[in-house]
Amino acid sequence: MPLLKSPSRRIALFQLGTAISQSQLFDANAKLLRTEGNKLETFMLPVAAEPTTSVTAENVLEWTKRDNRRILHAVYRVGNLDKTIKFYTECLGMKLLRKRDIPEERYSNAFLGYGPEESNFTVELTYNYGVDKYDIGKGFGHFGIAVEDVAKMVELIKTKRGKVTQEPGPVKGGNAVIAFVEDPDGYKFELIERRPTSEPLCQVMLQVGDLDRSIDFYRKGFGMELLRKKDYPEYRCTVAIMGYGPEDKNTVLGLTYNYGIREYDKGNGYGQIAIGTNDVYKTAEAIKLSGGKIIREPGPLPGINTKITVCLDPDGWKTAFVDNIDFLKELE
Repeated sequence: MPLLKSPSRRIALFQLGTAISQSQLFDANAKLLRTEGNKLETFMLPVAAEPTTSVTAENVLEWTKRDNRRILHAVYRVGNLDKTIKFYTECLGMKLLRKRDIPEERYSNAFLGYGPEESNFTVELTYNYGVDKYDIGKGFGHFGIAVEDVAKMVELIKTKRGKVTQEPGPVKGGNAVIAFVEDPDGYKFELIERRPTSEPLCQVMLQVGDLDRSIDFYRKGFGMELLRKKDYPEYRCTVAIMGYGPEDKNTVLGLTYNYGIREYDKGNGYGQIAIGTNDVYKTAEAIKLSGGKIIREPGPLPGINTKITVCLDPDGWKTAFVDNIDFLKELE
């Protein structure tokens, strides 16, 4: 992640414009890693002073439930940006919102979704020059897309020579019609048959080693609600859906516990989700109190002054919190 040279440049943290492992992006001493040619360099990040107002742990954790939060986007790496954009727009019906090339930093990225970034969840795709393949690992689950007619979309994907990994049909033990497809890099998408919604890109699914621990963490540290939890013995897993509002109107976080599996290989493809907040300083404090690990202390990013903080959940999944007002300024 290089230092931004222009205020119009996107939030630096959300760029995956280097091929380094996501776990090495920030170290414990707030050093930011960047590539310079074939060399990996570090420089210190300025960390703004924290507010001096004294707040109790109970107040901070209660505040997370009242904070104005929304899951903004997911960031991940792809091996062929144009090919992936073509699949997302022609097969999945997304819109290309923005695309840019940063040759001096040897990467390109694109932002896609079903509505404007100011109000809708989007995906941020990053292509690093010369890297055409990534290891997705076993921990990332899938993205969910709500569609009116799953069978119709599957047929369209087939005509475009897309990969269908599960044909349309009802979920075992339920009535919901679903199908699974893969994008050119192997990222999975679950197509879920639902009535029309303002947020079709409706779910990010991650796999965790201790579901109760994760639910407790996301409730306290992230201020999310447990929208539903269900055991699927026929699939040997239990799923919890967490979020900031009804899942038919908001993008939610799905957590899957597979019986007997405590750890997962995360690979180097999937990066993180980003969540908006009114106060990154209180957010970081709540995360620490809830057992999460802060890997980027709260404060403004160099060059653009957008305030962010970055954390890892108990399973090591990364999330960036960004100041709501600063985020909107970045989109201007």
